[in-house]
Amino acid sequence: MSIMQGLRAYHAVLGLLVIAAFLTGELGTIHAVLGYAIAVIIGGRLVAALSGLRQLGLSRFYPQFEGLTLGNAFTHPAISKALLAGIAACLILATATGIALDRGRTLGLASSAVVTEAHARDNSREHHRDAEAAGGKREDGIVGELHEGLSNFLMLIVGLHVAYLFLFKRPLARFMLFIAAPKPRGAAQDRAP
Repeated sequence: MSIMQGLRAYHAVLGLLVIAAFLTGELGTIHAVLGYAIAVIIGGRLVAALSGLRQLGLSRFYPQFEGLTLGNAFTHPAISKALLAGIAACLILATATGIALDRGRTLGLASSAVVTEAHARDNSREHHRDAEAAGGKREDGIVGELHEGLSNFLMLIVGLHVAYLFLFKRPLARFMLFIAAPKPRGAAQDRAP
């Protein structure tokens, strides 16, 4: 498998996990497990960045504005890199805040002292959860609000990223989404006897 095909597979797995995590935000354990899987994928990507290969380096996320003019503003690599940097920052922060909210409970990593303290806090929060079930709002504190806000902003940036690629970098979008390039118009006629 070539480096670009591996990067494309990584992109697909990460994208599917992120979408699944976003859609399961209210499903507790399933959402948390998906969040931990995303953390593993991000960790693997950071390790791959240390390989020294240009295609896997973190420089792909640093926008460089040299040569950016009004004439090439939409097709300049800085736009795509800025979107990637925004996606990476939101994804890492949303994942970190999600793990902070879970405190290892989903994976059974919380120690008994932490579980006891967390259990006491959770008991006081059960009232809030019951209120949420009755139509009220659950309170997870500032970390919960930050997690939700980052997740929503991430989806906005991902939407902009996808739209940008389809509008201005269609061959790359097709490649990353496993969509075959269209055949040239004259290809069928050239083969006819």
